[in-house]
Amino acid sequence: MVQEIRSNQPQYICIILVDSITGNQEEEIMTFGISIDEAKNQAEQLLASTYGCQPVQIGELMQQARIEPIAQWCAPSNHQ
Repeated sequence: MVQEIRSNQPQYICIILVDSITGNQEEEIMTFGISIDEAKNQAEQLLASTYGCQPVQIGELMQQARIEPIAQWCAPSNHQ
């Protein structure tokens, strides 16, 4: 799944370690949203569709998730 950063809107990133699923200690997934809830929902959908996680496992992973605002300098700027 590829997500696009939208300019001139607040953005949040949800970072989830998936080492308990993949066995790779450095693997994580990142999802984006214009709100904290949207970033969480994107992450939950990705865990279910890509990793086949069940609701209980998704809940456990989401408890460990980090959700942070993305700085405005990360958003693309319009050049004219």
